[in-house]
Amino acid sequence: MTVTYDYTGKVVLVTGGTRGIGAGIATAFTAAGAEVIVCARHDPPPSMVGAPSLGPGVRFVRADVRDADDLERLFSGLDRLDVVVNNAGGSPYALLAGTSPRLHARVVELNLIAPLLVAQRAYPLLAASGGSVVMIGSSSGVRPSPGTSAYGAAKAGLHHLANCLAAEWAPDVRVNTVVVGLAATADSADHYGGRDVGTAIPAGRMATPADVASVCLWLAAPGYVTGAQVHVHGGGEIPAWQNLASSDIS
Repeated sequence: MTVTYDYTGKVVLVTGGTRGIGAGIATAFTAAGAEVIVCARHDPPPSMVGAPSLGPGVRFVRADVRDADDLERLFSGLDRLDVVVNNAGGSPYALLAGTSPRLHARVVELNLIAPLLVAQRAYPLLAASGGSVVMIGSSSGVRPSPGTSAYGAAKAGLHHLANCLAAEWAPDVRVNTVVVGLAATADSADHYGGRDVGTAIPAGRMATPADVASVCLWLAAPGYVTGAQVHVHGGGEIPAWQNLASSDIS
């Protein structure tokens, strides 16, 4: 059975919506009839905005969600907003020892402070429409994340922030989190060193942007659920000790 959603007449903002998971989320909301606004620091690929796969309702605004002036410009053109998907984020691989304090501060700023500021700025519009915020979290925020420690800590903070806002803004605005596990995007091959990490997942594959988008469509639809964390990780990651235990048995 296929579940469908009708977002006709709704306005949806997807931060970092020009590539990867963000583009998949924007595509899904557009297909459901929404007017979608995507923002990013850099102009999107020519094939994205206005492409048939996204539909004519997509609008791109160049904005760095860490910059207060950019956020003001982004929101000043909106008189209605129903959904915010706080997707912008990420981190390079950088061991903590010997790396720049500024790098880690910027990672925390992008993955925690920026979503807070976007949600804060969006709140009056969302309260007027009875809308919702969907935070794109990460499994890195619920288990050790060596090499991306600041990112994991920021995502853990983001998960908690969503719970706080869900309580603070209820019942006017709902706030939920999609906790994404290992995901397959255009950048994932380099990030995972070309290895097939899908074998470490019980479901046998990494999550796709469409997998994440389907959960966003559900959480953003009017309903009772708020303060929830939905894990999109295919059952988690098989621990290394299990393979060692299995080889010892054999």
